[in-house]
Amino acid sequence: MTQVAEQPGSTAGRLGSVVLDCPDPLELAQFYSALLGLEIDENGDEDWRSLTGPGSSMGFSTLAFRRSEEYVPDTWPGTDAQDLHLDLIVEDLSSGHATVVALGAEPLDPLDPPPADNARGWRIYADPAGHPFRICLE
Repeated sequence: MTQVAEQPGSTAGRLGSVVLDCPDPLELAQFYSALLGLEIDENGDEDWRSLTGPGSSMGFSTLAFRRSEEYVPDTWPGTDAQDLHLDLIVEDLSSGHATVVALGAEPLDPLDPPPADNARGWRIYADPAGHPFRICLE
């Protein structure tokens, strides 16, 4: 096991943001702003957008979006391991599904809306830029 800090309570740094590459930072910021109820930082530009708000409940300071001309969305299911995905906690899968699809998410697994007796407590979607994320019951 690798030891990160020599002294108790010390760290190498703190997480500033989680950044998603995408072709259109404003479009993706608008999607996640509506999804998470966070504001889009007014200091962004065409190459960078970030969300502001009560990030402490999300476990990091901000969610940011960076323009990448070479961005290629993940495929689902892919043959390579995923780099990253977000898990979003919802009250119930049916209303969570309806909300994320109305905002522009694409169902990946399963494709059909959740049945009333859904035994699996999570579902996978792609955001408008193709990043996979899950909605999950707590």
